[in-house]
Amino acid sequence: MRRFLFPLGLFFSLVCLLGAGLRLNPQEIPSPLIGKPAPAFALAQLALPDKTFGPQDMQGQVWLLNVWASWCTACRQEHPLLLELAGRNQVSIVGMDYMDARADGAKWLEKHGNPYRLSILDSDGKVGIDYGVYGVPETFVIDKRGVIRLKLAGPVTAEIIEKKLLPLIKELNRA
Repeated sequence: MRRFLFPLGLFFSLVCLLGAGLRLNPQEIPSPLIGKPAPAFALAQLALPDKTFGPQDMQGQVWLLNVWASWCTACRQEHPLLLELAGRNQVSIVGMDYMDARADGAKWLEKHGNPYRLSILDSDGKVGIDYGVYGVPETFVIDKRGVIRLKLAGPVTAEIIEKKLLPLIKELNRA
């Protein structure tokens, strides 16, 4: 009987770990950047290549950094929701066109609409690496002090906007 205790204990431990894993939200990626200052950068704007943008330009504002690309299928899914969110004028959304060609990104925004206050071009993906981007779309919530407060992987949904993003944005704007 004692020889079955170890395998039985191991089995229950695995069941507990799997049960805990099922409760996790796959869109909320634990990131070492949460609670830390957004990595600095200066990237050329998509529409105005002679002008640059960096997180310091948004100091004092709560804002979203949405990583997207013209080649990204999932970006098409979230794009109408970003247009709707931008229309509410509750938060500025900055787009980071990731690993894309300038002409393709500009053409995509022209075709699908532009929810972004501005878009920047990370054509070589180096800034994306600094932000821990491993796929698009990804969205970061950055507070007034320039600290990353949330990272979402995958397309934002109406439920995420209503239940997670807007309450967090409201809370951060009060702080």
